Amino acid sequence: MQQKMSLASQQHSAFIEITADVQKTLQNLGVTEGLCTVFVPHTTAAVTCNEQADPDVCSDMLDYLQDQVPWQRNYRHQEGNSAAHIKTSLLGNHVSIPVVKGQLQLGTWQGIFFAEFDGPRRREYRIQICSG
Repeated sequence: MQQKMSLASQQHSAFIEITADVQKTLQNLGVTEGLCTVFVPHTTAAVTCNEQADPDVCSDMLDYLQDQVPWQRNYRHQEGNSAAHIKTSLLGNHVSIPVVKGQLQLGTWQGIFFAEFDGPRRREYRIQICSG
């Protein structure tokens, strides 16, 4: 079972919480048990699971990534977005979360975030369900 989702990022770099959309998709598909994988098919965007209760966590993560992988540097990639490619590789293109009784088994403070590193853009991600 797979569902293609889309979103529009509004900033050059941002973490966009998609937890509620993923959970709603599980419910719409009638999934009660299994493994939910969220996959991002882009080379300048990623997905991660982290704290959703305090927005400063996402701000701190963006600041840290910018410090470690600055946009302006002597990169060789001609498109000029090497920093976005590097950040994407650091975070990764998928996360997998168990599903029990129709609910994502996230920790108390956890949320799923689409990570934009080369926006604003229209983007997509995919929700893949392996039912158990």
